[in-house]
Amino acid sequence: MKIGIFFGGPAREREVSYAGGRTALANLDKGLFEPVLVFVDGRGRFRLVEPEFLMHPSLRDALPQDKSGFSVYDESLDQDVLEAALPEIRPEQFRDHFDMAFLAMHGPDCEDGAIQGLLEWYKMPYTGPGLVGSAVGINKILQNELIALANGQQKKTATISRDAYEQADKAQFFQSLTEHLGLPIVVKAPHQGSSIGVAIVREADLAQFCRAVEQCFFTMSIRPDGWSKLSEWSDLSAGEKREMAQTMVSLDSGISFPVVIEQTGEVIHHPNDFIEKLDALASSGSSITLASLNAEDEVLFEEFISGQEFSCGVIQDDDQMAIALPPTEIYNVTSFDFESKYKLNTTKKRIPVETTLENNRKIQLAVAEVFTRLGINVYARIDGFLTPDGRVLLHDPNTIPGMSPSSLIFKQMAEIGLNLSNSLTYLIRQSLRERIRSGKDTFHLKRLLTDLDAQLANRKANPLPERVISFGSSDEEFLAAKQQYNELAASGVVRPSLMYIKGKAESHEIPVYLLFKDTIVELEIALSQPRHSLLIETVEQTAHITARYI
Repeated sequence: MKIGIFFGGPAREREVSYAGGRTALANLDKGLFEPVLVFVDGRGRFRLVEPEFLMHPSLRDALPQDKSGFSVYDESLDQDVLEAALPEIRPEQFRDHFDMAFLAMHGPDCEDGAIQGLLEWYKMPYTGPGLVGSAVGINKILQNELIALANGQQKKTATISRDAYEQADKAQFFQSLTEHLGLPIVVKAPHQGSSIGVAIVREADLAQFCRAVEQCFFTMSIRPDGWSKLSEWSDLSAGEKREMAQTMVSLDSGISFPVVIEQTGEVIHHPNDFIEKLDALASSGSSITLASLNAEDEVLFEEFISGQEFSCGVIQDDDQMAIALPPTEIYNVTSFDFESKYKLNTTKKRIPVETTLENNRKIQLAVAEVFTRLGINVYARIDGFLTPDGRVLLHDPNTIPGMSPSSLIFKQMAEIGLNLSNSLTYLIRQSLRERIRSGKDTFHLKRLLTDLDAQLANRKANPLPERVISFGSSDEEFLAAKQQYNELAASGVVRPSLMYIKGKAESHEIPVYLLFKDTIVELEIALSQPRHSLLIETVEQTAHITARYI
């Protein structure tokens, strides 16, 4: 079966998606699937690319650049720049190139039902939840309401539209929010993923509050008493202006290009043009507002929840029963924002949550119930808090979890025995199963599923030859062995296993669930301890699913 790996996209999470495309390409089982790479550019066009396109440190490094000295995304370049290097394919041509779309994209247009609807129109099956679950999973305001209906949880929230915020007395509005929600206040852009557009206001500081709200609207006010550093534009040096213009490109910390000057309607696509416009506007002394062309029109405010933060994946079986994976606790972090998740090494994680067995079960039951009641299928990751008084408060169902090799969903699937390659195979097969239920192009999809199941059954009946990978007691050897393991698992030619040679008289076969340990010290601690009861329970509950792939 040919699998089109879709990555990139117009959303702010495209760098995360770029890394996910690389993971999918590297770990797709080549004995079952043939990968075809589809880069979705910033304007939403589909382009066939070669594997070399994914070998750069970042998406910006992979894209053609101009001679300005700025590093930009393709929306800042002339529209024909990509045409020469990356051939475009139209949706009606998809079936000429692949049998199924593997979605490794995130955020608006990518996991909100938009790309899913387009693919359904062209009768192209895709991975992940369907239209209903995707639409719910991207809308944080709707999620709060539906989760409360599903399980009765109570969490204080408030929202405001952009127009209402601009007309409001900011000080009075902030005071009313603090009276309702207390401090700190969590401020969220309601349609973003990867914790982009999330800020926490910890003090009764009006300037800090206004900066947080503008950040989540993806706007920037430039006025003498403005909240933005751009208000100091006239006092900046030429080098500082270039540095700030480059920061504006950033998709996780800037409002990103293209931006519109709301007072004039002028659209700025490039950092060079941005500097010229700001120079001209600053000399006039007028107040202006910059907004992303994809700015949010509402902002969500939530009370700050004190408790143990967790993230819990959910998968389902052929009968659509949802089964929660072992929850991961995220600790040693003040805010689980984009920088904490992807750029800092301070955030710590452990499986399961450091609490009682009963509380871990409570988390799993709550997550599985919300997954089902919100109309999500195939798989998802749902985040939440376990409060000191034992309540489980859920938020942010993520219908296309991040797909780096160390992503939480893959760590949790390893706990039930599925390695990276097995996990991707599960995702493809279960997605086919769910697309059949939609009643569109049913005969064709059933044939794809039957062929895949026959291949999986044949592999069970005729196991691949085993390849043992041995490693010693250094972290470097452990890392190299894990990389080799993943490469061999994805080759579809052999069945790898890891053997830790601690000494002449002592060796250990390493189970899949220990592949995500980072150091030999962590590995030895895990080998010396009994498995947590919750992990054993979850392995038993999912055995009828994993038996197909292991």
